[in-house]
Amino acid sequence: MYGTKTENGKPADLTHFAWVSILAALATIALKTGAYLIVNSVSLLSDAMESTVNLVAAVIALITLKLAAKPADERYTFGRSKAEYFSAATEGAMIFGAAALIIFSAACRLIYPSELSHIGWGLAVSLVPTLINAVTGVYLLRAGKKYDSPALQADGKHLFTDVVTTCGVLAGVAVIWATGVEILDPLIAILVALNIVHIGIGLIRSALAGLMDVTLPTEENAKIVEVLQSLRTKEIDFHGLRTRRSGRQRYICLDAQVPDDWTVRRGHDFAMKVEKLIAGKIKHAEVTIHIEPISDPASYEDIPEGFVPLDS
Repeated sequence: MYGTKTENGKPADLTHFAWVSILAALATIALKTGAYLIVNSVSLLSDAMESTVNLVAAVIALITLKLAAKPADERYTFGRSKAEYFSAATEGAMIFGAAALIIFSAACRLIYPSELSHIGWGLAVSLVPTLINAVTGVYLLRAGKKYDSPALQADGKHLFTDVVTTCGVLAGVAVIWATGVEILDPLIAILVALNIVHIGIGLIRSALAGLMDVTLPTEENAKIVEVLQSLRTKEIDFHGLRTRRSGRQRYICLDAQVPDDWTVRRGHDFAMKVEKLIAGKIKHAEVTIHIEPISDPASYEDIPEGFVPLDS
Protein backbone atom coordinates (compact mmCIF):
# COMPACT_ATOMS: atom_id res chain seq x y z
CA MET A 1 0.00 0.00 0.00
CA TYR A 2 1.26 3.47 -0.86
CA GLY A 3 -0.56 6.26 0.98
CA THR A 4 -0.37 9.30 3.27
CA LYS A 5 1.25 7.81 6.33
CA THR A 6 3.07 9.02 9.40
CA GLU A 7 6.33 7.49 10.56
CA ASN A 8 4.52 4.90 12.69
CA GLY A 9 2.53 3.69 9.68
CA LYS A 10 -0.82 5.24 10.62
CA PRO A 11 -2.83 7.55 8.32
CA ALA A 12 -1.82 11.20 8.63
CA ASP A 13 -3.76 13.19 11.27
CA LEU A 14 -4.99 16.40 9.61
CA THR A 15 -7.19 17.63 12.46
CA HIS A 16 -4.96 20.62 13.27
CA PHE A 17 -6.01 22.15 9.94
CA ALA A 18 -9.66 21.86 11.01
CA TRP A 19 -8.83 23.68 14.27
CA VAL A 20 -7.40 26.56 12.23
CA SER A 21 -10.65 26.68 10.26
CA ILE A 22 -12.72 26.68 13.47
CA LEU A 23 -10.77 29.58 14.98
CA ALA A 24 -11.03 31.55 11.73
CA ALA A 25 -14.80 30.93 11.59
CA LEU A 26 -15.30 32.12 15.18
CA ALA A 27 -13.37 35.31 14.44
CA THR A 28 -15.23 36.05 11.21
CA ILE A 29 -18.65 35.40 12.77
CA ALA A 30 -17.91 37.86 15.56
CA LEU A 31 -16.65 40.54 13.17
CA LYS A 32 -19.40 40.09 10.57
CA THR A 33 -22.10 40.12 13.23
CA GLY A 34 -20.57 43.32 14.59
CA ALA A 35 -20.68 44.86 11.10
CA TYR A 36 -24.36 43.88 10.77
CA LEU A 37 -25.24 45.43 14.14
CA ILE A 38 -23.43 48.64 13.20
CA VAL A 39 -25.09 49.04 9.79
CA ASN A 40 -28.39 47.14 10.28
CA SER A 41 -27.92 45.64 6.81
CA VAL A 42 -29.64 42.36 5.94
CA SER A 43 -27.01 41.67 3.27
CA LEU A 44 -24.29 41.87 5.94
CA LEU A 45 -26.45 39.58 8.09
CA SER A 46 -26.58 37.08 5.23
CA ASP A 47 -22.79 37.20 5.04
CA ALA A 48 -22.57 36.44 8.77
CA MET A 49 -24.99 33.51 8.36
CA GLU A 50 -22.75 31.97 5.73
CA SER A 51 -19.82 32.18 8.15
CA THR A 52 -21.94 30.27 10.68
CA VAL A 53 -22.15 27.49 8.10
CA ASN A 54 -18.34 27.67 7.87
CA LEU A 55 -18.06 27.13 11.61
CA VAL A 56 -20.36 24.09 11.73
CA ALA A 57 -18.67 22.67 8.63
CA ALA A 58 -15.25 23.11 10.26
CA VAL A 59 -16.45 21.25 13.37
CA ILE A 60 -17.78 18.41 11.21
CA ALA A 61 -14.50 18.39 9.26
CA LEU A 62 -12.64 18.05 12.57
CA ILE A 63 -14.71 14.99 13.50
CA THR A 64 -14.42 13.32 10.09
CA LEU A 65 -10.68 14.00 9.80
CA LYS A 66 -10.24 12.43 13.23
CA LEU A 67 -12.12 9.36 12.02
CA ALA A 68 -10.17 9.22 8.76
CA ALA A 69 -6.89 9.28 10.72
CA LYS A 70 -7.74 6.04 12.50
CA PRO A 71 -5.97 2.96 11.10
CA ALA A 72 -7.82 0.05 9.52
CA ASP A 73 -9.00 -2.66 11.88
CA GLU A 74 -11.03 -5.89 11.82
CA ARG A 75 -14.29 -3.94 11.48
CA TYR A 76 -13.16 -1.27 9.00
CA THR A 77 -10.68 -3.28 6.97
CA PHE A 78 -10.23 -0.51 4.38
CA GLY A 79 -9.97 2.22 7.00
CA ARG A 80 -12.34 5.17 7.46
CA SER A 81 -11.10 7.54 4.76
CA LYS A 82 -14.60 7.88 3.24
CA ALA A 83 -15.65 9.78 6.37
CA GLU A 84 -14.26 12.92 4.71
CA TYR A 85 -17.03 12.81 2.11
CA PHE A 86 -19.65 13.14 4.85
CA SER A 87 -18.04 16.43 5.84
CA ALA A 88 -18.34 17.85 2.32
CA ALA A 89 -21.90 16.52 1.89
CA THR A 90 -23.05 17.91 5.25
CA GLU A 91 -21.51 21.28 4.48
CA GLY A 92 -23.37 21.35 1.17
CA ALA A 93 -26.67 20.45 2.85
CA MET A 94 -26.22 23.10 5.54
CA ILE A 95 -25.70 25.73 2.88
CA PHE A 96 -29.30 25.20 1.77
CA GLY A 97 -30.49 25.93 5.30
CA ALA A 98 -28.43 29.11 5.44
CA ALA A 99 -29.77 30.19 2.05
CA ALA A 100 -33.36 29.70 3.25
CA LEU A 101 -32.73 31.86 6.33
CA ILE A 102 -31.09 34.55 4.21
CA ILE A 103 -34.02 34.67 1.77
CA PHE A 104 -36.50 34.80 4.66
CA SER A 105 -34.61 37.70 6.27
CA ALA A 106 -34.40 39.52 2.94
CA ALA A 107 -38.12 39.05 2.30
CA CYS A 108 -38.91 40.49 5.73
CA ARG A 109 -36.72 43.50 4.98
CA LEU A 110 -38.51 44.02 1.65
CA ILE A 111 -41.86 44.02 3.47
CA TYR A 112 -40.65 46.03 6.45
CA PRO A 113 -37.88 48.39 5.24
CA SER A 114 -35.34 49.64 7.77
CA GLU A 115 -32.86 52.49 7.48
CA LEU A 116 -29.15 51.71 7.34
CA SER A 117 -26.64 53.54 9.53
CA HIS A 118 -22.86 53.98 9.98
CA ILE A 119 -22.20 52.25 6.67
CA GLY A 120 -18.58 53.40 6.52
CA TRP A 121 -17.72 51.81 9.86
CA GLY A 122 -19.51 48.62 8.90
CA LEU A 123 -17.57 48.33 5.66
CA ALA A 124 -14.28 48.87 7.49
CA VAL A 125 -15.07 46.15 10.04
CA SER A 126 -16.12 43.72 7.30
CA LEU A 127 -12.77 43.96 5.55
CA VAL A 128 -11.01 42.20 8.45
CA PRO A 129 -12.94 38.88 8.26
CA THR A 130 -12.54 38.95 4.47
CA LEU A 131 -8.77 38.99 4.90
CA ILE A 132 -8.95 36.23 7.55
CA ASN A 133 -11.00 33.99 5.24
CA ALA A 134 -8.67 34.62 2.29
CA VAL A 135 -5.55 33.66 4.25
CA THR A 136 -7.26 30.63 5.84
CA GLY A 137 -8.65 29.53 2.48
CA VAL A 138 -5.18 29.54 0.88
CA TYR A 139 -3.81 27.59 3.86
CA LEU A 140 -6.54 24.93 3.70
CA LEU A 141 -6.41 24.55 -0.09
CA ARG A 142 -2.64 24.04 0.01
CA ALA A 143 -3.02 21.49 2.80
CA GLY A 144 -5.90 19.78 0.96
CA LYS A 145 -3.81 19.50 -2.20
CA LYS A 146 -0.70 18.32 -0.33
CA TYR A 147 -2.53 15.63 1.64
CA ASP A 148 -5.21 14.99 -0.98
CA SER A 149 -8.00 15.59 1.53
CA PRO A 150 -11.56 16.13 0.19
CA ALA A 151 -12.65 17.68 3.50
CA LEU A 152 -9.88 20.29 3.55
CA GLN A 153 -10.32 21.09 -0.13
CA ALA A 154 -14.08 21.56 0.31
CA ASP A 155 -13.53 23.81 3.33
CA GLY A 156 -10.90 25.86 1.52
CA LYS A 157 -13.06 26.31 -1.58
CA HIS A 158 -16.02 27.35 0.56
CA LEU A 159 -13.91 29.97 2.35
CA PHE A 160 -12.77 31.41 -0.97
CA THR A 161 -16.38 31.55 -2.11
CA ASP A 162 -17.17 33.32 1.15
CA VAL A 163 -14.48 35.89 0.28
CA VAL A 164 -16.05 36.48 -3.13
CA THR A 165 -19.52 36.71 -1.56
CA THR A 166 -18.33 39.20 1.05
CA CYS A 167 -16.66 41.36 -1.61
CA GLY A 168 -19.92 41.39 -3.56
CA VAL A 169 -21.90 42.32 -0.43
CA LEU A 170 -19.47 45.11 0.48
CA ALA A 171 -19.59 46.47 -3.07
CA GLY A 172 -23.38 46.46 -2.92
CA VAL A 173 -23.48 48.18 0.47
CA ALA A 174 -21.01 50.77 -0.85
CA VAL A 175 -23.39 51.45 -3.77
CA ILE A 176 -26.26 51.86 -1.30
CA TRP A 177 -24.10 54.27 0.70
CA ALA A 178 -23.36 56.29 -2.44
CA THR A 179 -26.86 56.26 -3.97
CA GLY A 180 -29.17 55.96 -0.97
CA VAL A 181 -31.21 53.22 -2.72
CA GLU A 182 -31.72 50.99 0.32
CA ILE A 183 -33.99 48.47 -1.42
CA LEU A 184 -30.79 47.10 -2.95
CA ASP A 185 -29.85 45.70 0.48
CA PRO A 186 -32.36 42.80 0.59
CA LEU A 187 -31.92 42.19 -3.14
CA ILE A 188 -28.17 41.73 -2.64
CA ALA A 189 -28.91 39.32 0.22
CA ILE A 190 -31.10 37.20 -2.08
CA LEU A 191 -28.31 37.10 -4.68
CA VAL A 192 -25.94 35.91 -1.94
CA ALA A 193 -28.39 33.12 -1.07
CA LEU A 194 -28.67 31.98 -4.69
CA ASN A 195 -24.89 31.99 -5.03
CA ILE A 196 -24.29 29.78 -2.00
CA VAL A 197 -27.04 27.36 -3.16
CA HIS A 198 -24.98 26.88 -6.32
CA ILE A 199 -21.93 26.15 -4.16
CA GLY A 200 -23.89 23.71 -2.02
CA ILE A 201 -25.03 21.73 -5.06
CA GLY A 202 -21.41 21.41 -6.21
CA LEU A 203 -20.21 20.19 -2.81
CA ILE A 204 -22.98 17.58 -2.54
CA ARG A 205 -22.39 16.30 -6.08
CA SER A 206 -18.67 15.91 -5.40
CA ALA A 207 -19.25 14.12 -2.08
CA LEU A 208 -21.86 11.75 -3.53
CA ALA A 209 -19.52 10.87 -6.40
CA GLY A 210 -16.91 9.80 -3.86
CA LEU A 211 -19.39 7.82 -1.79
CA MET A 212 -20.60 6.01 -4.93
CA ASP A 213 -17.05 4.95 -5.91
CA VAL A 214 -16.72 7.06 -9.04
CA THR A 215 -13.60 6.18 -11.06
CA LEU A 216 -10.44 8.25 -10.66
CA PRO A 217 -10.06 11.47 -12.69
CA THR A 218 -9.31 11.01 -16.38
CA GLU A 219 -5.73 12.24 -16.05
CA GLU A 220 -4.97 9.72 -13.29
CA ASN A 221 -6.53 6.83 -15.20
CA ALA A 222 -4.46 7.87 -18.22
CA LYS A 223 -1.25 7.57 -16.18
CA ILE A 224 -2.22 4.06 -15.08
CA VAL A 225 -3.07 3.04 -18.65
CA GLU A 226 0.28 4.46 -19.81
CA VAL A 227 2.12 2.22 -17.35
CA LEU A 228 0.19 -0.87 -18.42
CA GLN A 229 0.63 -0.11 -22.12
CA SER A 230 4.40 0.12 -21.62
CA LEU A 231 4.44 -3.42 -20.18
CA ARG A 232 2.22 -5.12 -22.77
CA THR A 233 3.88 -7.64 -25.08
CA LYS A 234 2.76 -10.66 -27.08
CA GLU A 235 3.01 -12.72 -23.90
CA ILE A 236 1.80 -10.17 -21.31
CA ASP A 237 -1.50 -8.34 -21.29
CA PHE A 238 -3.93 -6.64 -18.88
CA HIS A 239 -7.68 -6.16 -18.60
CA GLY A 240 -10.45 -5.34 -16.14
CA LEU A 241 -8.85 -2.13 -14.84
CA ARG A 242 -11.05 -0.57 -12.16
CA THR A 243 -10.22 2.46 -10.04
CA ARG A 244 -11.89 4.37 -7.23
CA ARG A 245 -11.09 6.93 -4.61
CA SER A 246 -11.81 6.78 -0.89
CA GLY A 247 -10.90 10.06 0.77
CA ARG A 248 -7.24 10.58 -0.08
CA GLN A 249 -6.65 6.90 -0.86
CA ARG A 250 -6.73 5.49 -4.41
CA TYR A 251 -7.73 1.88 -5.02
CA ILE A 252 -6.67 0.27 -8.29
CA CYS A 253 -7.34 -3.32 -9.29
CA LEU A 254 -6.73 -5.22 -12.53
CA ASP A 255 -5.99 -8.62 -14.02
CA ALA A 256 -2.61 -9.41 -15.57
CA GLN A 257 -2.28 -12.22 -18.11
CA VAL A 258 1.21 -13.76 -18.12
CA PRO A 259 2.85 -16.78 -19.81
CA ASP A 260 1.49 -20.13 -18.65
CA ASP A 261 4.92 -21.44 -17.65
CA TRP A 262 5.73 -18.65 -15.22
CA THR A 263 6.32 -19.72 -11.63
CA VAL A 264 4.36 -18.23 -8.74
CA ARG A 265 7.53 -16.35 -7.72
CA ARG A 266 7.96 -14.80 -11.16
CA GLY A 267 4.31 -13.80 -11.33
CA HIS A 268 4.52 -12.26 -7.87
CA ASP A 269 7.68 -10.32 -8.73
CA PHE A 270 6.03 -9.02 -11.91
CA ALA A 271 2.93 -7.91 -9.97
CA MET A 272 5.14 -6.06 -7.47
CA LYS A 273 6.91 -4.34 -10.35
CA VAL A 274 3.58 -3.15 -11.82
CA GLU A 275 2.37 -1.98 -8.42
CA LYS A 276 5.51 0.10 -7.84
CA LEU A 277 5.35 1.64 -11.31
CA ILE A 278 1.71 2.67 -10.79
CA ALA A 279 2.42 3.96 -7.27
CA GLY A 280 5.18 6.09 -8.77
CA LYS A 281 2.60 7.79 -10.98
CA ILE A 282 -0.40 7.89 -8.60
CA LYS A 283 0.07 9.03 -5.02
CA HIS A 284 -1.74 7.27 -2.16
CA ALA A 285 -2.34 4.23 -4.37
CA GLU A 286 -3.21 0.72 -3.20
CA VAL A 287 -2.88 -1.62 -6.17
CA THR A 288 -4.32 -5.13 -6.36
CA ILE A 289 -3.31 -7.39 -9.27
CA HIS A 290 -4.74 -10.81 -10.13
CA ILE A 291 -2.27 -12.93 -12.09
CA GLU A 292 -3.80 -15.23 -14.76
CA PRO A 293 -2.40 -17.59 -17.46
CA ILE A 294 -2.67 -15.80 -20.79
CA SER A 295 -3.75 -18.84 -22.85
CA ASP A 296 -6.49 -20.04 -20.48
CA PRO A 297 -9.98 -19.07 -21.78
CA ALA A 298 -11.17 -18.81 -18.17
CA SER A 299 -8.85 -15.81 -17.76
CA TYR A 300 -11.18 -13.79 -19.96
CA GLU A 301 -14.47 -14.81 -18.35
CA ASP A 302 -14.10 -12.58 -15.28
CA ILE A 303 -13.85 -9.20 -17.01
CA PRO A 304 -16.16 -6.85 -15.04
CA GLU A 305 -18.98 -4.93 -16.70
CA GLY A 306 -17.48 -1.59 -15.73
CA PHE A 307 -13.77 -1.05 -16.41
CA VAL A 308 -11.32 1.53 -17.71
CA PRO A 309 -10.42 0.64 -21.34
CA LEU A 310 -6.73 0.21 -22.11
CA ASP A 311 -7.15 0.86 -25.83
CA SER A 312 -8.41 4.24 -26.97
